[in-house]
Amino acid sequence: MKDFKGKLFVFSAPSGSGKTTIVRHLLQQEQFQLEFSISATSREPRGEEIDGKDYYFISLPEFKNHIKNDDFLEWEEVYRDNFYGTLKSEVARIWAQGKHVIFDIDVAGGLRIKKKFPDQTLAVFVKPPSIDELKIRLKKRKTESEEKINMRIAKASVELATAPQFDKIIKNYDLDVALKEAEQLVGDFLNKD
Repeated sequence: MKDFKGKLFVFSAPSGSGKTTIVRHLLQQEQFQLEFSISATSREPRGEEIDGKDYYFISLPEFKNHIKNDDFLEWEEVYRDNFYGTLKSEVARIWAQGKHVIFDIDVAGGLRIKKKFPDQTLAVFVKPPSIDELKIRLKKRKTESEEKINMRIAKASVELATAPQFDKIIKNYDLDVALKEAEQLVGDFLNKD
């Protein structure tokens, strides 16, 4: 897996910070040759989610077997019996195409990837303008209950404390500015040896 000198771009942030929007934008910039890393999960698909596109949906016993076999670059039990992780084979698949890997991943997973590939990884933390703004954004989505939003807000406070451990921080006050900043960071990192 270490033969190709592909780069890894980790984008982490509290839910509602805009990291997914930024990652989608970067994937459209063909000059960067980026490919999205699809995470594996032991949870059931939700709504319109497609196996192999949104996630690799695998059973709990299968997930635990992958852990035992050291098949993951990083993994985490987010809720009880609800696992998420990045398969090593996913990174190998993308590098085999001669592309660079981009992750839209939680803070803990992002930092684990950075630790395993310190020189090949650019870890970017996307910071929301404020916790209040984050709450407004999550409510606007209309996808979760008030209780779930409050859980995400509580988790966001903890995640925000990890921001200094990342290589770069993008403050997403204005999406257009944040997108340009993300493009600049990726371009600069690709151009350095």
